Amino acid sequence: MPTRSNHKTTLNMKNKLIIAGLALTSSLTLSAQEITGTLHADQGTQKIHKEIYGQFAEHLGTCIYGGLWVGEDSPIPNTKGYRTDVFNALKELQIPVLRWPGGCFADEYHWMDGIGPKENRPKMQNNNWGGTIEDNSFGTHEFLNLCEMLGTEPYISGNVGSGTVEELAKWVEYMTSDGDTPMAKLRRQNGRDKAWKVKFLGVGNESWGCGGNMLPEYYADLYRRYSTYCRNYDGNQLYKIASGASDYDYNWTKVLMEKAGNLMNGISLHYYTVTGWTGSKGSALKFTDDDYYWTMGKCLELEDVIKKHAEIMDQYDPQKRVGLLVDEWGTWWDEEPGTIPGHLYQQNSMRDAFVAALTLNLFHRHCDRVKMANIAQVVNVLQSMILTDTKGTGHMVLTPTYHVFRMYKGFQEAIYLPLDLNVPTIDVRGDDHAKDGRKVPVVSASAAKKADGSIIMSLANVSLDKAQELSIALDGSNAKTVTGEILTCKKIGDYNDFEHPDVVKPEVFKGAKVKKNTLQVKIPAKSIVVLNIK
Repeated sequence: MPTRSNHKTTLNMKNKLIIAGLALTSSLTLSAQEITGTLHADQGTQKIHKEIYGQFAEHLGTCIYGGLWVGEDSPIPNTKGYRTDVFNALKELQIPVLRWPGGCFADEYHWMDGIGPKENRPKMQNNNWGGTIEDNSFGTHEFLNLCEMLGTEPYISGNVGSGTVEELAKWVEYMTSDGDTPMAKLRRQNGRDKAWKVKFLGVGNESWGCGGNMLPEYYADLYRRYSTYCRNYDGNQLYKIASGASDYDYNWTKVLMEKAGNLMNGISLHYYTVTGWTGSKGSALKFTDDDYYWTMGKCLELEDVIKKHAEIMDQYDPQKRVGLLVDEWGTWWDEEPGTIPGHLYQQNSMRDAFVAALTLNLFHRHCDRVKMANIAQVVNVLQSMILTDTKGTGHMVLTPTYHVFRMYKGFQEAIYLPLDLNVPTIDVRGDDHAKDGRKVPVVSASAAKKADGSIIMSLANVSLDKAQELSIALDGSNAKTVTGEILTCKKIGDYNDFEHPDVVKPEVFKGAKVKKNTLQVKIPAKSIVVLNIK
């Protein structure tokens, strides 16, 4: 991954903003600048797949143990062993898909260690994440039952790195066969009569790295073999996902599409907003305005990465049958001081909320190819939805990122609508992948039509010191009313903790109105707004 360069972020909004649209030609001032545009409410054709709002739960730190799972004997209130407060918060998000058990952990996980009576399950050392000893009390039944209770689709990451074809094939049979088969019988002995429905199956994880350090040609052959023996049982139809590239590795995608594209339903892509994989990644809470703007530029570079991978996929799959699944994404900062090394526990500020909002808007624009995304991770790890106090107090806090996902959930399965805006940009310093710097639009926006005919629109004003006034013609719509929510803060580094859980939380937004078929909105600086227009 790239490291920081010495380019300077342009913070003088009066002199350095660059106009993205020809309509804005006057010099900018520090007062609110009007942005004009048009929403084409009758031109939507592509569905925003609900799976874009997917989550990721790895055996890493306290994501599983102490986050999702405490066991039925825990003093922390729980429902069948799942933390009740966490479960209820996740239920509110309407999570469409949940990926498990990893991550790097997946390629060292042997599923048969996590079934049967808990007292008989062997312990294991988590070699990837801090050397933690785990007791396997959270296994296949616990995960799939959780998904069933949440109403979410499970996404199983299979062990290719240290496992076998037989092992993964038997896991599929154990989970999905309702017949008189050996693995179905074993499942019934362990207390589950009816098979689960499991749609998404990942064949390995990061096979270019922690999943085996493979070459793409070798992995392509392995994928062909594994996909052959992972079969469909009793009406369960697997959506088979190849272990795809890390950010800029376009050759990996090319080789896999060429050699195995006809056998896959999806191919993954991993992209983290980090300053670099070596040395300090920077603090989650202590950062400068320059760091903030750089982060916005880095997260938006994912759009160019998606375009380049999609162009390669188009050469082999012009009908876009194969989905591009960004099944790991988000911010990656230094671990919080005093936490366990290797557990990747980080706080979550309003800066992270902006990464979530801008990235989700980006995914919407590419929903023809991007058919799933899974933010890393759901509880207590990296850019999480929820933080829990695992020291016995039982406290839980919702992060600013959680609030973005909750505010945005109306986009799931809505029809993406073209939205043309003349938006000024901010010049941001670059890095090894953008030596001449990057340009960040002052407002990131997205719009979609829901099943009831109403329009949902997101507007994120990334400027730290300047409000934005928008005037958007509602072409093809007869909307009369608008309501909304706003997520904002006093300082961009604001966050929620156990003592102050509501520093950053959504409020009712009253800064929008519809007049003569035109939406007029004034968004304060460093604010994320979601509108419902009827």
